[in-house]
Amino acid sequence: QVQLMASGGGSVQAGGSLLVTCTVSRATTKFSNYRVAWFRQAPGKEREGVATFDVVCPTNYADSVKGRFTLITDNTKNTFSLRMDSLKPEDTAMYYCAAARNFTCAASPWRQSYYPYWGQGTQVTVSS
Repeated sequence: QVQLMASGGGSVQAGGSLLVTCTVSRATTKFSNYRVAWFRQAPGKEREGVATFDVVCPTNYADSVKGRFTLITDNTKNTFSLRMDSLKPEDTAMYYCAAARNFTCAASPWRQSYYPYWGQGTQVTVSS
C-alpha cells in the first residue's frame, strides 16, 4: 500500500514563505509515474485543490496561488514539496498531499476521488 507522509508547515507572518513536503513510500512503480497533488482545507470550508503535477499532463495551480506557490518534485528521494511564497492569511489551512497512479489529462485534476493515496495533513497558519 502506497503511503504518503506530509511534513513541514508551521506558522508565519503574511508575506513570508513556507515549505511543505510529502514523502512517498511503498510505491508500486516509479515515483515519476504518479500524479501528485496538494489540497488544503480551511476551517469551515471544503477541501480544495492547490497544485498538481505529473510528467504527462500540464501542471495545475489554483488561481488563488498562481505565481506564489510552486510544486517541486525530487525523484531521487520520492518526495514532492509545495514551496509557498508571499503567503496570505487566507492561505491558512490544513494542507494534504495526495497521489494517483491512474489518471488522464482529460479528467479534472481537482477531482479528489481520483486520488487513492493521501497523507495525514500538515497545518499552515499565516498571521496578518
